[in-house]
Amino acid sequence: MQTSRRKPVIPVDGLERNVLDVVLIAVGSFITALAFNLFLLPNQIASGGVSGLSIIIHEWFGLEPAFTQWLFNIPLFVAGVILLGRQYGVRTLIGTVCLPLLIYLTRDWPIPTANPLLASLYGGIGVGLGLGLVFRGRGSTGGLSIVAQLLQKYTGLSLSLCVMLTDGTVIALAGFTLSLENALYALIGLYVTGKVIDAVEMGTSYTKVAYIITDKKEEMTSVILKDLDRGLTELTGKGGYTGESRPVLMVVIGQSETSRLKTLVRSVDPEAFVVISNAQEVLGKGFKIQM
Repeated sequence: MQTSRRKPVIPVDGLERNVLDVVLIAVGSFITALAFNLFLLPNQIASGGVSGLSIIIHEWFGLEPAFTQWLFNIPLFVAGVILLGRQYGVRTLIGTVCLPLLIYLTRDWPIPTANPLLASLYGGIGVGLGLGLVFRGRGSTGGLSIVAQLLQKYTGLSLSLCVMLTDGTVIALAGFTLSLENALYALIGLYVTGKVIDAVEMGTSYTKVAYIITDKKEEMTSVILKDLDRGLTELTGKGGYTGESRPVLMVVIGQSETSRLKTLVRSVDPEAFVVISNAQEVLGKGFKIQM
């Protein structure tokens, strides 16, 4: 008699996950360093954070940005360890050491553009991609990103908004000390950074959630289960005008299945009321679980 062997479940905080976190932090730091040296620093675009402060100090005193970032990151790293825990401190230490080191090692790479608009766009994309990978690795590159994650923890605001708040303060300082025009370009980069961070953390393929109100509940349930091959949940609703109780069918589908669902709904009940909206993240059977 054959016995089935169950695949062992790998714990989320196991060795494999920790290795993946380190890889994400290292790769994210490298991408951020390239964006800083190739686009932001040579065009004096202080896009925020300690990296933005290092650009301002570099223009004032000529001090190497990597050294400035290490100098600022030391007290902020200590604060992160105290307030966010030792496990967070280990991952932050990797990013805190890695990013300035990579900035120093790539400081002489050739600059692809001297156009400040292109620099703000591609610099923002690079920083957003890099920080998004670091955050998915449950770490930080140090500096004001620690302040951003502290704001997220104690205020409940989204991480991208917290990054924009802290970085916006640095951009305002750059507007007074460097030039207003460069600060405006930096705002463009900051906006792009926030959008890319969200895309990296949440994914770019949005899932849809549909709410269907119909008098033909059984038929609608049947076509969704059999023809669409999706599960559904029946909710209880109450008409605001009539006061009558009515079933509401909730179904989660992939973006590519939206047209198919609408076609099926119309074929069963052309009078059905349907609301379809984005569900940025769905965890569970039938959908990809992102860690």
